[in-house]
Amino acid sequence: MAKESREITQGFNWRLWLVVVALGVAGVSTAVAGFRVRQYALTDPQFMLSRDRQDALAIQGLNYTPRTNVQRVFGTDFDHSIFSVPLEARRRRLLAIDWVEDASVSRIWPDRLLVRIRERKPVAFVLFRSGVLLIDAHGVLLDPPAQAQFAFPVLSGVREDETEDQRRECVRALLRLEEDMGYMAKDVSEVNAADPDNIRIIAQVENRTMELIMGDRNFARRYQNFLEHYPEIGKRSPNVRTFDLRLDGQVTARD
Repeated sequence: MAKESREITQGFNWRLWLVVVALGVAGVSTAVAGFRVRQYALTDPQFMLSRDRQDALAIQGLNYTPRTNVQRVFGTDFDHSIFSVPLEARRRRLLAIDWVEDASVSRIWPDRLLVRIRERKPVAFVLFRSGVLLIDAHGVLLDPPAQAQFAFPVLSGVREDETEDQRRECVRALLRLEEDMGYMAKDVSEVNAADPDNIRIIAQVENRTMELIMGDRNFARRYQNFLEHYPEIGKRSPNVRTFDLRLDGQVTARD
């Protein structure tokens, strides 16, 4: 009986050892196969990103971003396999380009790359000693593209040395005023949001430039009230160019 028990135990261990060996062989075979597939993908000419193909690097979504700035990101990838391109690293470099808000990079079988760009949307001009820039809704400063024309107001109260978060507060004040005023915002050429709780605007009223102190709410109502009473106001205060509209229903001339 004891001898039979030992034989059963030895047989079981032998089978277990064979299973382990088989699994090891299968693992090695899989690793070797994976290595060969990877080498094939990295070295076979059919996967090479060719400089000679105009559509090898397809770029979508460009309006104001210089195409050369995007192409430069992939300069070292030409004449190499598309499977050797580190997509996430290339995306991070694209996001460092001023006008690029978001980007994606995809491999297109067998030998192409597709780049999709979402550009930033400027909302106003800002004036600094260094020159005129654009600013988007997130407070990011942008160089105006060559030959591009925009019909934006000037946003004052923004400093070049501020952080994007600080500039964003001023932009939010501008957008809040424009949303409230609706179509009447077309009269506004400048918004001073240095104090977001006490916004000032420069507006053209009957071909005259006016500075209006708007406060922090009811912009459309206050501006409409000013327009309705302006014929009378113009006669009473013909030389005044600054008016305080912060009290609803009232217009106060400021010397």
